[in-house]
Amino acid sequence: MAENQKNEGQQHPDETTLAAESQQTKRSHNRTLRPESTTFEKFMLSGWGEEKNQVKPLESAAFTPARRSALGKKFPGQRLIIPAGQHKVRNDDCDYAFRPDSAFAYYTGLGQDYEAGAVLVLEPVEAGTAAGDGSPAQSETHQATLYAHPRSDQTTSDYYRSAAYGEYWVGARPGLKELAIMTGIPTADIADFDHDLAANVGTGDGHVDVRVIRNVDADITQEADKVRTAGGFDDAADISEKDDAFYQATSLQRMIKDSYEINEMRKAIAASKDGFTRMLAALPSALGKDRGERILEGEFNANAREEGNAEGYGTIVASGAHAPTLHWMRNTGKIESGDLLLIDAGVEVDSLYTADITRTFPTNGKFNDLQREMYQVVLDAQQAGFEAAKPGATYSVIHKECMRVLAQALHKWGILPVSVEESLSPQGQQHRRWHACGVAHHLGLDVHDCSQARFDDYQGAPLRPGMIFTIEPGLYFKDNDMLVPPEFRGVGIRIEDDVLMTEHGPEWLSIDIPKQIDDVEAWMADSAARQSSIRK
Repeated sequence: MAENQKNEGQQHPDETTLAAESQQTKRSHNRTLRPESTTFEKFMLSGWGEEKNQVKPLESAAFTPARRSALGKKFPGQRLIIPAGQHKVRNDDCDYAFRPDSAFAYYTGLGQDYEAGAVLVLEPVEAGTAAGDGSPAQSETHQATLYAHPRSDQTTSDYYRSAAYGEYWVGARPGLKELAIMTGIPTADIADFDHDLAANVGTGDGHVDVRVIRNVDADITQEADKVRTAGGFDDAADISEKDDAFYQATSLQRMIKDSYEINEMRKAIAASKDGFTRMLAALPSALGKDRGERILEGEFNANAREEGNAEGYGTIVASGAHAPTLHWMRNTGKIESGDLLLIDAGVEVDSLYTADITRTFPTNGKFNDLQREMYQVVLDAQQAGFEAAKPGATYSVIHKECMRVLAQALHKWGILPVSVEESLSPQGQQHRRWHACGVAHHLGLDVHDCSQARFDDYQGAPLRPGMIFTIEPGLYFKDNDMLVPPEFRGVGIRIEDDVLMTEHGPEWLSIDIPKQIDDVEAWMADSAARQSSIRK
């Protein structure tokens, strides 16, 4: 990193200078030696040509007003605070790549790294009140304002002082005008946020209460709590409970996807298929190599960055005895010919919607007889879950149908110590030793989307058109499991696909990613042949 290179010819700034530095630069390090003279500042901020920063409305901007309107109607008369979040420290002064909180992304339409420190505020207004810019109100109950940092361009010393926002460091950013064009939301300087947050908060007539998503930005939450206490809302438990209800509402609302979201999911799934194909092409050359799992991980993650924003979650590449570990993400293993290889991966596209796909492959390109039999059981279990996923059904119905197929197979193999029916009973559940996780979850902006919704609104709620979810049964036999035959030990199989519920029933969104046994083997052979041809 350029900032690590010391310039021995410069002097350390004194304490007065450090104290006067921009509030945007919150970390101070002895290794940083920067020119501090007025002459340098004038020189640094002069002589620049016009920098083009052309933006256009985001496709999502046509859909977010309806989302904000629906949310506002659930909380009339309340000021709603939805932070984007801040950069998160990886180590010392190095941050992880910024990703906004999913609720912020959902209601603003902003993805990628737009915009650390920003806050969306839905201000309560009387029905029919016009927005401040003369346009109609964006909802019946609230007017939206997006608070963000102005550009730190060549007109301000933060241009070169602020490693977080200075465009000398991070490149040209959209400013307040550009963000308004992109999102369709009026914008304001984040410096005004604290004042506007505190305005008119109280329990009397004409005053407002505040709701905030608490776990995203600690400073915003602290400030919201302070102004509520000052306004007479001093019951901490009540505040927390109401904030939780607000958070649950934002999560619950995302369960039904609009047409834009469904299309973004299709993009994410198509990009994920490309990533799997790249991994299969690299598989023959990765066999037998130390950390061969990471060779494949690198192929997928590179594709995710090329076709999308990033991987949607930590990529799982689990070969051999690693495959029964549900969340194996070290990916440090060697891939041996003849083993099974479980890969769970999804591309997150620029809008932040992610796919979630799992496939299990024979590393040498052909399933042996036992692998084929076990794989087909998991495939049959998934199909049973799919057929059970009708409008009005619940996740528990999907789960039970998947579990019945698995329990029957375990009994047939002589592994299940009780009858199928006893195992499937609430008092039994012995089959869950080899499948302890669930088989379905909502999918969208988060890989486990809508997870803050109440249990009754999630697991117990009927499936409705517009919901997108996974179906992912598996069999997981640990290599030290003495209750299964030796040939089963160290075998893990999962098949996971993404499903859209429609009015007419479920649709396999990921139908183009091969999973039938013959199709998987053909896919592997084709990918290897293409790679071999390229190398020649």
